Amino acid sequence: MASKSLFKSTIGKFIPRTNARNSEFAPAYAFSPKHALAQYAVTGCLNATFYASAENQLETVLDLAQKVEPEFVAKLALYCRSRAFMKDLPALLCAVLSVRSPGLLAEVFDRVIDSPKMLRNFVQIMRSGHVGRKSLGSLPKRLVVRWIDNKSDEQLVFGSVGNDPSLADVIKMVHPKPATKSREALFGYLIGRDYVTIDLPEIVQRYEAFKKDNAAEMPDVPFQMLTSAKLSADNWKQIARNASWQTTRMNLNTFARHGVLEDAALIDLIANRLRDRDQIKRARIFPYQLMAAFLNVENSMDTAIQNALQDAMEIAIENVPAIPGKVYVFPDVSGSMKTPVTGHRKGATTAIRCVDVAGLIAAAVLRRNPHAEVIPFEQSVVRLDLNGRDSVMTNASQLASVGGGGTNCSAPLKLLNERRAKGDLVIYVSDYESWVDAKAGRGTATMQEWSAFKARNPAAKMVCIDLVPNRTTQADEAADILNVGGFSDQVFEVVSHFAEGTLAPNHWIGVIEAQRI
Repeated sequence: MASKSLFKSTIGKFIPRTNARNSEFAPAYAFSPKHALAQYAVTGCLNATFYASAENQLETVLDLAQKVEPEFVAKLALYCRSRAFMKDLPALLCAVLSVRSPGLLAEVFDRVIDSPKMLRNFVQIMRSGHVGRKSLGSLPKRLVVRWIDNKSDEQLVFGSVGNDPSLADVIKMVHPKPATKSREALFGYLIGRDYVTIDLPEIVQRYEAFKKDNAAEMPDVPFQMLTSAKLSADNWKQIARNASWQTTRMNLNTFARHGVLEDAALIDLIANRLRDRDQIKRARIFPYQLMAAFLNVENSMDTAIQNALQDAMEIAIENVPAIPGKVYVFPDVSGSMKTPVTGHRKGATTAIRCVDVAGLIAAAVLRRNPHAEVIPFEQSVVRLDLNGRDSVMTNASQLASVGGGGTNCSAPLKLLNERRAKGDLVIYVSDYESWVDAKAGRGTATMQEWSAFKARNPAAKMVCIDLVPNRTTQADEAADILNVGGFSDQVFEVVSHFAEGTLAPNHWIGVIEAQRI
């Protein structure tokens, strides 16, 4: 009989060695510079998180951006704006390109800097000096002037909402030359210089007339421009009729307070707008923003509005894959997940936490895969029974209400191994700052448990969705392991392709590199 001590199992030796420490100084796997930069780009809002300050995040992004080729920076800027719907990071990446590759900046500028808010972000970052210059420079200035020239008078009026810098500040910096009398008058009006009143665009003339007398015809301008006037109930109803999808979502309680929702016809109009598929897609909504709207509406809100928000959620999560076979979802409900998903920023901190988003993702997967099993974890597994027939909102709220301890990413896999469970796909949603299970031995505890799970389920795959800016993971990237970051519905699409086996060998980074410049 062969010696058991000599020929004992060597399965652990096939587990990759760790090469980094996470923020809890526990063993981890380092992302490549490309992957780390992508992770920061699709989750970072340059606000303080549980483990890092805004300054540390900025320093890390600038450092990583120097370690990858400019072409990847350009493709990442396109991806994280058009697919991940981010704002600050794509503007920062464009500012980096202004120094590293001005030609590439010119190629992607209009597709990344696609709104007045993005333009103001870009100018603010450029003037801060963080990318190596404190002025726009000749090419960026030309790009900004071109951006302004290509907008209609009405678009510039609508884009004048916002400060630090305002659109007027930007115009003063770059000195665009007006091509028409109306544009010349509009520039004077916006920057506080002399202008010919009769040459102003019609929308501005109607706005000024309304400010003097709110009995005049109310102009169709962003309602932020109107709130300084004394608005009547009829004025508020008109604002609600003309509001965009995002403005509607963000101001449901405001509309209720001003009597808008006492009108049955307006309730139907708003409910139909909220559930309108085309408007949801155009609004580039994060699913968690719908959850925030649903949780924040006042208890007295009309049922039709509440139901419309739930209908909108079903549309927003359509990219969640229906996966054949047995699926497990492991949402992290530990203490560090209680931080706001977009980080802390004085006066602008979202009420939605990482744990809310983790719960939402888990509930969305359960919705599309009713036989999936959701196993929340913190320092150990949290027992919680969810009904796949309940709404996404209901299950997400239940998941977000539990937990709060330390982080032990290997706990749910350990439970499955103790059960000798079979499975085809496991999905983690976490910040991967696991430390409770830190121990000696090859690899992380998560990879050790995954190795045991794979021994029973050789075709199984693992997805690790990271919700925070991070440089490490607990599961090393491999043919059967996907690490992906973000909280837009694009994450679901990447997971779907991975489950189907249609991603490139380099997985998520391959999706980013496939962007066309």
